[in-house]
Amino acid sequence: MHEIADVEQALRRAAPHRLVNVVEDALRERCGALRVELRLADYALRTLQLVERVPGADPSVPVDGSPQGRAFGSQEPYAVAGPTSVLLHLPVTVRGDRLGVLTAELPSEADLRTLLPGLAQVCEALGHEILVAERDTDLYVLARRATRLTLAAEMQWQLLPGRSCARPEFALAAHLEPAYAIFGDNYDWSVSDGRLTLTVTNGMGEGIEAALLTNLAINALRNARRAGLGLADQAALADQAVYAQYRGAAFVSVLLLSFDLATGEVEAVDAGSPRLWRLRDHSVESIGFEAQMPLGMFEDTVYVTERFSVRPGDRLLFGSDGVYAAVSPAGESYGDRALARALRGARLLPPTHVPQAVLRELAVHHGGGPLEDDALVVCLDWRGAGSTVAV
Repeated sequence: MHEIADVEQALRRAAPHRLVNVVEDALRERCGALRVELRLADYALRTLQLVERVPGADPSVPVDGSPQGRAFGSQEPYAVAGPTSVLLHLPVTVRGDRLGVLTAELPSEADLRTLLPGLAQVCEALGHEILVAERDTDLYVLARRATRLTLAAEMQWQLLPGRSCARPEFALAAHLEPAYAIFGDNYDWSVSDGRLTLTVTNGMGEGIEAALLTNLAINALRNARRAGLGLADQAALADQAVYAQYRGAAFVSVLLLSFDLATGEVEAVDAGSPRLWRLRDHSVESIGFEAQMPLGMFEDTVYVTERFSVRPGDRLLFGSDGVYAAVSPAGESYGDRALARALRGARLLPPTHVPQAVLRELAVHHGGGPLEDDALVVCLDWRGAGSTVAV
């Protein structure tokens, strides 16, 4: 424990761009590590990108089919034995948000069972420090890019809270496509004071205009939430902010939900196009609400909340219109039947894998060509207040 505390202190004192060097020095001294490398998942969650160039190392490895990807996907350490050493791949995850994989090359005689608990703590500390360091360096943000982002995508990704989050009561994950050229789709969440607030948004338009509109709406919703306003008033304040700027010429569709972590009671405001499906046992049903006006369409719109409840074992799936409205070559919308099939087919997957699984099925349904709109999927697994699942 004393040695782990020393590594944590060294990480906190280190320059933001030298976190991997600190971990490498510590593992060389304490474990006899021959080398250490860190890879972060790219925005599309298809590759793991090397943070710093290492001679002889591939700058990018696929998530699917690589040893590093196996550790990332399973969230468990994965060791590969060689003639004289062992490559140990360790997931780097913070509060359920999967960042990447730390790889350490250790001597073949290393006792992994003894080392693993401490190495897991080092990876957790490293993940926390990466999130802090991103305020002061672009190193880790750049490592996530397999290609250049459009300016609109840059604005949208900087707005997001993360790609996944887990607590004893729930686990959720989200994914956006096309990851490097998104426009107006977005999501946001916050957990505090016994509640989870989740918003799924779809701003009209394309490019910079859509990104600016969504940024205004998300920040207005956050401002209202942080002022302690209820869900309906959060929608009303954001509605006023968007209308004041665009006078009805642009608007934002949003689904707002507030979950009571103790009871599973949910408040909802449906102000536009994002939709919700629930998988309970083996049955999938669409949960409909009273449709209300999107944010910014009219002046002084009054919003009202509706209620429903979730119970342990429920899986909720949220999709933008780029998902459920996408049509097959035969003209069938994905949301008609195919989305329910995809959700049932992914029922055994953890929530972090579900958005991409649904989007892969969407690509097949669409005929394999490029999507005509952003596609956003958010998956929420509800465990309930009595859950003892570790996070």
